[in-house]
Amino acid sequence: MKKVIYALILPLVVVSGLVFANHAIKSETSKKPSPKPLSAAEREAAVKEWESTPEGIKYKTWEASPAGEKVFVAEAKIRKHISTFTNMEAVVTSLSLPPGARLGFGVMVRINGDDYIVRFEPEKFQLDQLQSLKVNDKIFIRSRAVSHAPKYSYPIILGDYVERDSKVIFKRVPRKGGC
Repeated sequence: MKKVIYALILPLVVVSGLVFANHAIKSETSKKPSPKPLSAAEREAAVKEWESTPEGIKYKTWEASPAGEKVFVAEAKIRKHISTFTNMEAVVTSLSLPPGARLGFGVMVRINGDDYIVRFEPEKFQLDQLQSLKVNDKIFIRSRAVSHAPKYSYPIILGDYVERDSKVIFKRVPRKGGC
């Protein structure tokens, strides 16, 4: 009888020790201070510091150039569609990105007379559907983000949703675990 009691108590002690140790580890990690967000003055000082670096000077020069102004005007034309996540009618103009592009898979499109790069982050099973696109295909794009870079003469749209002939050919899969 004593052996049975000892056999039952021993696993109970081991399990309770593991639970206690796990709780202690979790409480230690949660006590780490989270980084404080920068105040407006600190953020402005960091931007001023960056603008004085060679990269910042190069960016500011590009921003004021005709090529940079053209990119910002094109971005402004689609900003309403981006913020409301509504369809933008586009025509595929090229199945390849500009030479030297390091954006992954994407296509060039024309929306309301302006050219854009549409960048995708496809899963393996979605790549076949995207590769079925042809030049002059009319598609509808939805996106939550548009960006720019001095390296490219076009705004960069992150493709979240694409449909052709009323059929969805791409829908971005949200990342697991949060953002």
